[in-house]
Amino acid sequence: MTETERKIAVSHKSQLVEYFERGNKEPQDWGIGTEHEKFLFQVGNFKRLAYNSETGIRTILEHMQQNDWHPIMEQEHLIGLRKNGASITLEPGGQFELSGRNFKTIHHTYIETNKHFEELKLICQKLNFFSLPMGIDPITKLEDVPWMPKERYKIMRNYMPTKGNLGLQMMTNTATIQVNLDYDSEKDMVVKMRIAQALQPIVSAIFANSPFSAGKPNGYLSYRSKIWNDTDPDRCGFLPFLFDEGFGFERWVDYLLDIPMYFIYRDGKYIAANGITFREFMHGKHGLSPTMEDWETHTSTAFPDVRLKQFIEMRGADASCAVHIASLSALWVGLLYDGQSRDEAYKMISEWDIETIQTVRSQVPKRGLKAASGNINVGKIAKKLYQIAVDGLIRRSVICNSEDEAQYLEPVRRITESGITQAERLLDRYHNKYNSNLTALLDDWQMLQLQSCPNE
Repeated sequence: MTETERKIAVSHKSQLVEYFERGNKEPQDWGIGTEHEKFLFQVGNFKRLAYNSETGIRTILEHMQQNDWHPIMEQEHLIGLRKNGASITLEPGGQFELSGRNFKTIHHTYIETNKHFEELKLICQKLNFFSLPMGIDPITKLEDVPWMPKERYKIMRNYMPTKGNLGLQMMTNTATIQVNLDYDSEKDMVVKMRIAQALQPIVSAIFANSPFSAGKPNGYLSYRSKIWNDTDPDRCGFLPFLFDEGFGFERWVDYLLDIPMYFIYRDGKYIAANGITFREFMHGKHGLSPTMEDWETHTSTAFPDVRLKQFIEMRGADASCAVHIASLSALWVGLLYDGQSRDEAYKMISEWDIETIQTVRSQVPKRGLKAASGNINVGKIAKKLYQIAVDGLIRRSVICNSEDEAQYLEPVRRITESGITQAERLLDRYHNKYNSNLTALLDDWQMLQLQSCPNE
């Protein structure tokens, strides 16, 4: 939205529905966006980087400005960077996130991701820290995490414990990969949202990469997924209404209208909303009046498995290296951007009932690819998804007149063929190669600086 559009007063629900309708794009204009987070640690003592320490996160952001990144300020604090449509932002515990540009092909996305990891690696070597893209911080306890100086996080920090048991862990100790894709109509959006919601547990299993926390195995393959399940039932998790007859833009708006707001942003300051919903905000339950900027902000504070903005966000994967970031993008693009593959995926999920999907979803954090219930066997479905995506990407390469993007699915092929996730490989190395010494495992890992995954 333009600055003028952001200031428009919200007086009717139709404005909010139109906001999502404006996301419709012709297929030739569809893009691929990725967002990926990683943890930053001091070399030697495995302490998370604080914001203002001598070798701290602010220092990293300052160094990156030498590469034409432009500062994003909040009062006197440097809280992010932007360049050519991409941005670098900080999650509450200092998780370092690149929100990439919107690209036409996975080739371009992969180049951008590799360049980001290389840029960070050079600063790592200069300042004596290392990056670790895993689904959860394997070492740091919640009470030892340094918080970032962003005003909105202070409000969320107070709010989270009123809703779930693990909301503060989610904020500070989890990291993810997210893939953003487009839709061309309400009908197309509905199909893609349903596929994404039904398949999110399978994708979470394939990319499980968070088996350690507080310095030891936590009993899960994707503990990040477990944490999200106990964060905030109002705004997180599985959305069964996506499968209801009549689901569309208006139903999504109704869902968002009834989610409690965190805050309202005015004149450079965040004001606690004290738990009112956006619907109540529209009905005058606050001294301020809502604008389209408030709505845009509110849409980004719902955290379900799959989220609709003016594009669709796939939010189910643990953080990992550049190779896996590209592989996750390739999987979703192969499934959703080729019509034949999309139809095949939709037909498959249409044979599943919601209760079975939710049962499997509840098993995945611990069992990964071994999760199963009814007619859903995660390991078998994962193999099918790999092949559907490969076929879709091969057909897409002809349409796009580009080099085959199916090459980026190699990690998915290895994982689904073997049935062994990144998390299980790490656990095997932890127990058998490193004699249950996590710091020894991480010492080797930091030396590689994680442009490729050392557990493969």
